[in-house]
Amino acid sequence: MATVEIFDPAMCCSTGVCGTDVDPTLSRFAADVDWLAAQGVTVQRATLAQEPGKFVTNLLVRNALEVIGTGALPAIVVDGVLKSTGAYPARDQLAAWAGVTETKVPAGLPTSTTALPMADGGCCGGGGSC
Repeated sequence: MATVEIFDPAMCCSTGVCGTDVDPTLSRFAADVDWLAAQGVTVQRATLAQEPGKFVTNLLVRNALEVIGTGALPAIVVDGVLKSTGAYPARDQLAAWAGVTETKVPAGLPTSTTALPMADGGCCGGGGSC
């Protein structure tokens, strides 16, 4: 199975699903990541605020940050290949990158077909703290 590495921007917690004003994009992506792991995919997730060393030691992510800046986050690396920067991919895109076939997607589950950028203000909304 594939290994998916997620490099999140600085957030107040490991998933960004915290506080009183949760970005729905982060909630959806957290559910998609849990689903992907349940399919047998190895998922590793790091946030810039909590594990900055991982961003420096991964050359793909470090180069993206040097060229694009923090707008490159979130960055998604699958089996050593940078697949996405700047937006959280949809479940079907994650599944395709990880080699999870359509037959493993339970019937009736909603899937999104477009990547969604983070709302202004990060995981805790505009200016609030968690």
